[in-house]
Amino acid sequence: MPQPFLPRRRSALSRLCALAVPLLLAACAEGPPGLPDSPYAPGLDPKGEAVDGMLVGDRLLQAGEYELAIDAYTRAALDQGLTPRVYAGIGTANLQLGRLGQAEEQLRRASEGADTSPEVWNNLGLVLIGRGQLQEAVATLRRAYALDNGESDAIRDNLRLALAMMGERPYDPEQQEDFQVVHSGQGYYEIRDTDPG
Repeated sequence: MPQPFLPRRRSALSRLCALAVPLLLAACAEGPPGLPDSPYAPGLDPKGEAVDGMLVGDRLLQAGEYELAIDAYTRAALDQGLTPRVYAGIGTANLQLGRLGQAEEQLRRASEGADTSPEVWNNLGLVLIGRGQLQEAVATLRRAYALDNGESDAIRDNLRLALAMMGERPYDPEQQEDFQVVHSGQGYYEIRDTDPG
């Protein structure tokens, strides 16, 4: 004899789930308390305070994020204008990226300021060395060294290298070395031998 069909009893868990699902859907439709009902991220706070673009650019430059630093300096230029400091930041980032033509143009504009820092002259000197303009590089690095009162080892070493490359100091032409520009702290860059051994 066939068994009669009897509906199974629902477990307590399945009844709880049946009640919880509509409640969850209703809660999700309303959104979290205190937030707008939009599914998109909130926009910019017009009353919020922006971080200085130059500060962001300087930090990105120190972190080795040169493309992002250029973006930050460009945003700073929208607020401050194309000041010598903005040109110096963009030029230094381009120097690190190996864009010597762009770096030269921007660092020259940065050097037109009344109180150009020794770091700008040093970096311009490095660009000129890289472009083979040794006489102007030596003059530029001498200016950087004088403005710095000879306190920076990086500037002194760069000047020595430029003088050696011009032949004003003993330089062994048989000694072929590869050099790279290295950040040595606080906005200074120097040329170092890639093979220190």
